[in-house]
Amino acid sequence: MRIHTSICDIFGIDYPIIQGAMAYIAGGRLAAAVSEAGGMGTIGSGNSPASWLQEEIRIAREITDKNFAVNLVLTSPYLQENLEVVLREKIPVVTTGAGNPGPFMATFKEAGIKVVPVVAAVALAKRLERLGADALVVEGMESGGHVGEMTTMCIVPMVVDEVSIPVIAAGGIADGRGVAAAFALGAEGAQLGTRFICAEEANVHTAYQEKVIRTRDRGTVICGSTTGHPVRAIQNAFTREYLKAENSGADQATLMKLGTGRYPLAVVQGDMEKGSIMAGQISGLVKKIQPAAEIVHEVMAEAVEILHKLGGMPC
Repeated sequence: MRIHTSICDIFGIDYPIIQGAMAYIAGGRLAAAVSEAGGMGTIGSGNSPASWLQEEIRIAREITDKNFAVNLVLTSPYLQENLEVVLREKIPVVTTGAGNPGPFMATFKEAGIKVVPVVAAVALAKRLERLGADALVVEGMESGGHVGEMTTMCIVPMVVDEVSIPVIAAGGIADGRGVAAAFALGAEGAQLGTRFICAEEANVHTAYQEKVIRTRDRGTVICGSTTGHPVRAIQNAFTREYLKAENSGADQATLMKLGTGRYPLAVVQGDMEKGSIMAGQISGLVKKIQPAAEIVHEVMAEAVEILHKLGGMPC
């Protein structure tokens, strides 16, 4: 029994597993390892300049000749130059976050690029389908990093019922049980982020990975709700300081200053107290650091076993 859905055909991959686009962490080595294992790896450009993205694409292509995606953050100051890199390098799939990719849709389509926006609401999902999105990553608030207000269990079937393009479920998925649940909700694929933080190929400090593994069920908090840009991260001295300021009525400028540079402080320098350790609620299910290929194969084998017991899925 092998799970094969429309997502596999659209992306040219073996398994309907997408690796989340975690800025800094999801570089060329991780994306290539996931794609080489049969899933869809993704380079997370974040707010990095084009020189970084160009180098990570080079690294990925030295490792694999299989398809991988690039995630473009639409609020990045380097968006235009990163877009030019994507076009020049003929990247087959682009995922987008933090905005509406509508103004760029014609450019993507002319280049033959599959466009997969990340959404957290039904209205935006419907609008992006009309604009020409090929598929949607529908992400619940269980995820790490920037989050919406709906849970995966609720938002995924709501979007599935309102659009005709394939949906990829994200948020709170770290193993085969989560993938099987995603299919039960009507999704055609699943995106895993936090689980891949603990891949050997991830561009992240070991202290960050070990922190994710040690985090338990109530170990994450949401900061920044009053700013309109809420973020889920593992609790530490920084989140306590931030939430104290936020709950005391600090303005957006003060909160922005307080949060600036905290994510790379954790990812690159491994500061687990002053840095922002973005990770999902599913951290409690991540047990070890392991090769990305091992993660892909373990997750898919477990999902197949569960679905077989439940009576099967499209195979």
